[in-house]
Amino acid sequence: MTVALSEILSGRRLDGDTVTYTATDDWAQGRTMFGGFLSALAVVAMRDTLGLDMPLRALQTNFVGPVAVGEVHYKTRLLRQGKSVSQVHCEIYSDDTLAGLVVGVFGAARETQLPLRTPTRTPLPKAVDDIPALPFIPKITPNFLQHVEMRWAVGSIPYMGNPFWESGIYIRAKDAGISPEVLIVMLSDGPPTPCLSHFKGPVMASSVSWSLELPPLPAGNLEDGWFQIDMETTAGSDGYVNQSAKLWTPSGELASLGYQVVAVYG
Repeated sequence: MTVALSEILSGRRLDGDTVTYTATDDWAQGRTMFGGFLSALAVVAMRDTLGLDMPLRALQTNFVGPVAVGEVHYKTRLLRQGKSVSQVHCEIYSDDTLAGLVVGVFGAARETQLPLRTPTRTPLPKAVDDIPALPFIPKITPNFLQHVEMRWAVGSIPYMGNPFWESGIYIRAKDAGISPEVLIVMLSDGPPTPCLSHFKGPVMASSVSWSLELPPLPAGNLEDGWFQIDMETTAGSDGYVNQSAKLWTPSGELASLGYQVVAVYG
């Protein structure tokens, strides 16, 4: 049985500065919950507890420990509220143990003399309909893949023994009932690190820290169509890799810029 993200959000409980969710096994990635899922829940908790109505500009997540199936508590604290920028701290607790730290930066629009600068997406070399989806295979692929669909157009799926450092992937969520902000945060952490393509068998990898930057949300419906995510491994040594990612909306607008440190156990 799977539980859609929209259902998990609708079942959340607010108590002062704390929001409690029920995390289900179908959102797991190995022995913990999928990182994009956890960070998306943090953004909702920040808005719930503090009534923030400014756009989300940046999000930093440190994955401290595993998050188990069951109740997960998000405890928020306002660090500073300025005229146009507010910063919020959020602690994630699983089984009463600190499992994650998240800082969200919310910023209102400001007048500026700078001209608008928008990056241009490079289309992927293969059409989405010409690529098979990565299937969900119980006990082999991550459980959260039941909620997210991915198709590789550049690079390779994990564990194929192909030495790629980059990937270009079509990605979309199967749940049409979540907000554009939550959707973008979740999808920005969807694909695995490209370096897993080097291995010829299953190898664990775990995000240690994740920094996400979000330009203003584009107008229009983001639930229909495929996003594109371009990922690049920029450095790697001592069992860790540094990587960057750009997520593009179905209409080709930049949705997020991400940077991660990933521990690779192989």
